[in-house]
Amino acid sequence: MPIALSKDDTARAIASIRRYFAEEIDQELGELPARLLLNFILTEIGPSVYNAAIADAQGFLRDRVADLEGACYAPEFQYWPQKPVRERPR
Repeated sequence: MPIALSKDDTARAIASIRRYFAEEIDQELGELPARLLLNFILTEIGPSVYNAAIADAQGFLRDRVADLEGACYAPEFQYWPQKPVRERPR
């Protein structure tokens, strides 16, 4: 499953990559190399991040579903007090 970013997110990611190179590596990076690097990261590393996020979400949901009965259980037939039923005289 390819990971795709919106046009706006792609532009922001490219700007972030270019800024990172300028500030951290002290090297100017053009838009094309930054776009190629972004595509590489999304293709090569993105699936690992995506799969980890899915595994985290599955674990979270599994924990919530396991506790569903405890969290959502409502006792039934609680209107009448729990007293022993006396037999009526005949």
